[in-house]
Amino acid sequence: MSGRKIAFALTAAIAALGMASPAISATPAKEKLTPAQSLEKRLKGWVAGEPVDCIYLPMVRNTVIYDKTAILYDSGSTIYVNRPASGASSLDDDDVMVTTPTGSQLCSVDIVRLQDRTSGMFGGTVGLGKFVPYRKADTAKHQHQH
Repeated sequence: MSGRKIAFALTAAIAALGMASPAISATPAKEKLTPAQSLEKRLKGWVAGEPVDCIYLPMVRNTVIYDKTAILYDSGSTIYVNRPASGASSLDDDDVMVTTPTGSQLCSVDIVRLQDRTSGMFGGTVGLGKFVPYRKADTAKHQHQH
């Protein structure tokens, strides 16, 4: 039997199995989370600290945009969440952030420009707010005991 015939036979067998047993093929639709819910899920198990005005950029490993909600700056042991003071409606996870920090810090007075990842077109500006640091719940408890 050629490879094409085997592939066709397998496809037909899988299709027949699916028709014979709808419980196998019927999977519940995964509920789509809003950006705010996705951020909340990401922060589960993390405890918020006192907001800070600036973060040290060389420590940031990853940055995630939550559409029209917030920017998350991940520095490993601490996650900083910035809910922009202005322009949050411009936040789009398909955009690239262009920042011009002062030195090695990004501060709440800085403006972030957004560019579409594909076209490079300007997507708006965001005026940053304060950065709320989050630490793992067990780490945060340990730091408060000292």
